[in-house]
Amino acid sequence: MTTLDGRPNTALLVVDVQNGVVEDAHERDAVVGTIAGLVERARHEQVPVVWVQHQSEQLKVGTDGWHIVPELVRDDDEPLVEKRYGDSFEDTTLESVLSELEVGRLVVVGAQTDACIRATLHGALVRGYDALLVSDAHTTEDCSRWGAPPPADVIAHTNFYWSCEESPGRVAGTATAADVQLNG
Repeated sequence: MTTLDGRPNTALLVVDVQNGVVEDAHERDAVVGTIAGLVERARHEQVPVVWVQHQSEQLKVGTDGWHIVPELVRDDDEPLVEKRYGDSFEDTTLESVLSELEVGRLVVVGAQTDACIRATLHGALVRGYDALLVSDAHTTEDCSRWGAPPPADVIAHTNFYWSCEESPGRVAGTATAADVQLNG
């Protein structure tokens, strides 16, 4: 139901699954494994996989922390979007990449739940995309020392509120990796 005309396709959006982002993430190995399975499913079902890679003072281009985790290998023909802000659309090529692929629906996975995932989901929805969060394929680090809830609670809360999100003419929601319909 995207509000974007002529955009019937879905893409799997893999956000910031980089060494320095997920090294201390909650259930890192399980989440990365789930994402790897979704990437393979998307490729098999001929659903575009679009990769997003963050750079910042802490994630300098070319450093080990900046690289995508070794368990995930991007195919050369899969788009890579570099970003500097939480919202993967903000000051990036993501919109033009998705337009070229005629994508109006995003299936979102990656990290950090309470930062770039949340910002990208909201950014997608306000720009007219349908945005589905894969409930068992996103993670975050423990920021409780700064007053945040424990990571499991952050993830659960994000899954809860995104499953209830509504916007006119657009669809939000969550699904487990096992239940995600990549082609629809």
